[in-house]
Amino acid sequence: MEGNEMLEDERRRPPSWMYREESPPSEDSYFENMARVIFLAGFSWKVINDRWPEFRKAFNNFSLKKIALFGPDDEKRLLSNPKIIRNKAKIEATIENARRIIEIQREYGSFKNYINSLDKRDNYSEAIKDISKRFIRMGPSSSRIFLYSIGEDIHRPQEMSRD
Repeated sequence: MEGNEMLEDERRRPPSWMYREESPPSEDSYFENMARVIFLAGFSWKVINDRWPEFRKAFNNFSLKKIALFGPDDEKRLLSNPKIIRNKAKIEATIENARRIIEIQREYGSFKNYINSLDKRDNYSEAIKDISKRFIRMGPSSSRIFLYSIGEDIHRPQEMSRD
């Protein structure tokens, strides 16, 4: 493979964080994967991976409890940070989704329990719909990528029923 072909292949290949054979080690890790998927939309894997250490700093290592308390000043700080992707809708979604995960933790005992409650084996499309309905900027494609990133089996589009 020539230099340009290798570079192009690297841009298209999903990063190592996408390949997970077991569940994330913490609730904050689930949240971090969701945030990555949100910010990934419209960007190459490489752009997100290269900037991710700065995202971790900017978003307090994706501490659910801390981010759920973010307010307007925190949003302004994030929007003025040139080291991350400064997309207002994605930043707002990440903050709101932290709050929603905390609500789910109260309801299910943990976010992992919620994920495990979804019928991903026999009713995959409903599991995708549930995630898409509960979270901001988590449409069907993002929800599939998210499930894959947390070690869940995903179905290819031809395996899923059409609604």
